[in-house]
Amino acid sequence: MPPRSPLPQRHGLDAAWVSTPERAASYPWDDMGDFLAERLAEFVNVAGFLADGRFVYQTGAPVLARDPYQPHTFVWFHRDLAEEVFVPGEIHVIHRDDRLVVIDKPPFLSSIPRGRHVLQSVVVRLRVELGLPELSPLHRLDRVTSGVLVLATERRWRGDYQSLFQRGEISKTYHALAPLRPGLELPVTVRNHLTMRRGQWQGYVVPDAPVNAESLIELETERGNQATYRLSPRTGRTHQLRLHMLGLGIPICDDPLYPVVADVPVHDFTHPLQLLASAVSFTDPIDGRERRFDSVRKLPLRAETD
Repeated sequence: MPPRSPLPQRHGLDAAWVSTPERAASYPWDDMGDFLAERLAEFVNVAGFLADGRFVYQTGAPVLARDPYQPHTFVWFHRDLAEEVFVPGEIHVIHRDDRLVVIDKPPFLSSIPRGRHVLQSVVVRLRVELGLPELSPLHRLDRVTSGVLVLATERRWRGDYQSLFQRGEISKTYHALAPLRPGLELPVTVRNHLTMRRGQWQGYVVPDAPVNAESLIELETERGNQATYRLSPRTGRTHQLRLHMLGLGIPICDDPLYPVVADVPVHDFTHPLQLLASAVSFTDPIDGRERRFDSVRKLPLRAETD
């Protein structure tokens, strides 16, 4: 692990870092500028960063291009961020205390900074808005999924709460809008083995493999040729509920991946996936209280414009 960064967060993001290795025949750098150019030229304008003093040592002093090469040295910097389209929809803060922040996530907003979605992520936006530089999510919601997301306010609380999710001691309830399939016997518990192939958008079922995904699917309300379903996952595989609903012949409405990958621009916010993380409940590992948090959103989900 690196030491604490000498640079403050920028836009709610920690500084990046690189560490110099022991000098060897295969690493013939004479100065720090040569090392940084070899390691980082693909990602940043090294010459420009050096000229502007944007690389710093652990002391906070700027790295100069002709500084002699120093092994076992951390260098810190902030990357330039690409412009991003604002994701509409309010982040409702359902609950906040010293240890937890619980929010109701709008669709299309990434939970964590990733790929093309950095500034437009729950973590980055809320670290700035709430003044909580160590805020981090305790579980995942897909970018297109809406609803309850629980975050730890500081690193010191993260382990205690995250272990509840890892041990399956969190009760999560989702609701989904999907076709009504006459003759489908519900409730049903779906149990199978799900996996994702690297480089592909869709997950798939591996027949005859050990079970690693389990969901209880119940019919709640009929809506003409559609219905609202109550979904209770007992595991947390990627796209688990979407794949289990698809396997029952009732794919979730407005799903851009299942049953087929839709040609939808990444900045098209008009048709939210009709899947809502509607409630989370657990026994607090710190004080033993029973906790329950409910979404303020309801199905069907509408496009959010503000």
